[in-house]
Amino acid sequence: MGMPRMTLQAQLVLRALLEDPAKERYGLELCELAGLPSGTVYPILARLEHVGWVDGIWEDPVAYEKGGRPRRRLYRITQDGAVQARETLARVYQARRQPLPGWAAARPVAEGGTS
Repeated sequence: MGMPRMTLQAQLVLRALLEDPAKERYGLELCELAGLPSGTVYPILARLEHVGWVDGIWEDPVAYEKGGRPRRRLYRITQDGAVQARETLARVYQARRQPLPGWAAARPVAEGGTS
């Protein structure tokens, strides 16, 4: 198991999955929850599935045949994936809360000087 790229979009998908870790969600539902287009969400889900953070299964044919719609792939965060995701999201959040490095921090302009 590895670590997926932790882009802002991946963080949004993980947060959507963590809202109810036991619930299976289909891709377009995750798109709505994360506020991202399907062309962004599905590759992220594939990466998360590849590293073992997410399980993906095809829904039962009876469900989609009854609904008269295409078959859905359902995703659920794994138990280990939930632990890893929470730890990773906490680290990312903490990293953002750090003060800016000296070279990036705004410095007061001396009186009579130009900025």
